[in-house]
Formats: sequence, structure tokens, C-alpha cells
Amino acid sequence: MGDSNYIFAVARIRVKERTLLSDADINQLVSMKDAAAVLAALQDKGWGDETCGNDPEKVLAVEEAKSLKLMKELGIEQEVFDVLGYPNLYHNLKSAVKEICTSSDHPEAFYKEAAIDRETMLAILRDKRYDRLPDHMRKAAIETYDTMVKTMDGQMCDVIADRACLEAMEAVARHSKHKILRDYEASTVAVTNIRIAVRAAKTGKSRQFLKAALAPSREINTGRLAAAAAEGLDSLLTFLSSHRYAEAAEALKVSASSFERWCDNKLIASIKDQKRNCMSLGPIVAYYLARKNEIKTVRIILTAKANGLPETAIRERMRDMYV
Repeated sequence: MGDSNYIFAVARIRVKERTLLSDADINQLVSMKDAAAVLAALQDKGWGDETCGNDPEKVLAVEEAKSLKLMKELGIEQEVFDVLGYPNLYHNLKSAVKEICTSSDHPEAFYKEAAIDRETMLAILRDKRYDRLPDHMRKAAIETYDTMVKTMDGQMCDVIADRACLEAMEAVARHSKHKILRDYEASTVAVTNIRIAVRAAKTGKSRQFLKAALAPSREINTGRLAAAAAEGLDSLLTFLSSHRYAEAAEALKVSASSFERWCDNKLIASIKDQKRNCMSLGPIVAYYLARKNEIKTVRIILTAKANGLPETAIRERMRDMYV
């Protein structure tokens, strides 16, 4: 897509941005008495369609489908979907491996909008038809499946698939002409590495484990990150506090949910300057990521309300909005 075409696409995105939920909208939803009230408020804003009824998951699925439909209508290049869609794709791989190896059904653990859905992924793994997977995924799929069969170590399977996902994203973004893809990939790798380091520090994983788990990063020294995490959570907090990710350490000191919120907010913060851009892919990708963020946040609210969590606990989990 040339710059002139981006002008028209971005103009359409600017109109769509007006319908995004703001921080004030999210606060209002959190204040509502129950999940039914939240769902009704969202439907008043145009969420869902006539097929959804009062089913929250159907409403969220329709919103995800709307976002993908818009991107396709705008003629977004395949490489964009590659970078943005890999996390969901590899998540479905992990979920399918665990479902097969534990002989249990967990359809709710899969992303429906991923490039390969639950049924297809399960069939590929059961039949060992790895040739039906994308090239970048085949090795990881074989290794993840074989590791789970031999060890039933779900965490190690996550390590294998997560690192392969990050490396696949990096391979596409590295050669992309689009700065936002390169920047998004760099932020995603750094934040994911920190997430892995935190989990490893809390569970006493070795430095060798961390070296295998952490993906090469342009934004954070993974060798030092691994060394700090291997020494324990206090050492990791000290390392992060002296780094550009000091806010991650502060969030960790509050709670696990505050840390997860920081991770998502960090990615949203990295795209906010696209609101001033008008002649590139940036605002389009930023809108798509903003939609994913608000849908995720709404899902958290609905789930929390359905489970009777107090308002204070829900607010701790709220993500920053793009607008």
C-alpha cells in the first residue's frame, strides 16, 4: 500500500477511533453493579450484533471479528497479520498440545480469531501433519508436542513455543519497511522476556532454563536478566529498578495483577504517538492493537463481575486505553 492509499485508510481509522472506549468509559463500566449491566452498556454503544443475545463471549467474538474485517477491508499487508497474529497462533499450539496430552477438553482456552483454530490445530497434532503448519512453526510444534508427551512439563512446553513465537515475530519485523512493526516487536519481546523472568524467579528456575527461555532482545540485556532472575525475585527487582523498566519492578511490588497491567500498558504506551501520524501504516496498526486491548479489558471486567470481585480488585486489573 502506498502513502496516498494510507491517507484514505488513516482517515477512516480516525473516524473509528471516536468509537474506542476511553479511560472514563472503562471506569464507568467498572462502577456498574454486575456483568449484565456492563453488557447492556456495551450493547448500547454498538457492541455485538443481533445474533449475540445476552452472551458476553459472543459479543466479544463479534467485536474481534469486526476488527479483523476492517483490517482486511483496508488492504493491510500479510506481514502485518503475521506479526500481530503470531501470539494467538502459538497460544493455540500450546493449548492444543496440552489438551491432547491431558485428554481433556478446554475450548475456552483457544483464540477463535487465530490463523489456525482449535479444531484444525488439534487435527494437525493428532495426525502429526506438521506440514500443514507455517514453516516457522513446524520445529516448535514437534518439539513442544514431544516434550509434553515425554515429560508432561507444561511450563517447558510454554518456553519452547513462546520463544519460537518471538523469534518468528522478529524475523518478519526485522525486514519490515514499517517502523511500527519493528517497534512493536521490540517492545513485545522485551515485555515477554520480563514476564518469563518473573515467573522463573518465583519458581526457582535455573540460569540455564532462563537462557533457553529468553529470546534475543534489542531493548534489554537477556544475559543480565537471566542472571538476576536465577538469583531470585529480589535480585530481579534490583536489576529492573536500575534499568529502563523500573516501573515493572514497582508494579511487581504491588501485586501480580498490577504487573500484568503494566505489561499491557507498556505496549499501549509504545503506540500512542501514532495518533499524530497520518501517512503510514502506524495509525492503522495502533487502532487494531487498541481494539485488542479494549476487548481484553472488557473481558476482564465481565469475568470479574461474574465472579463477584470487589471494585477495588477490578480497578487494579484495568488497562490504559488508547484514547
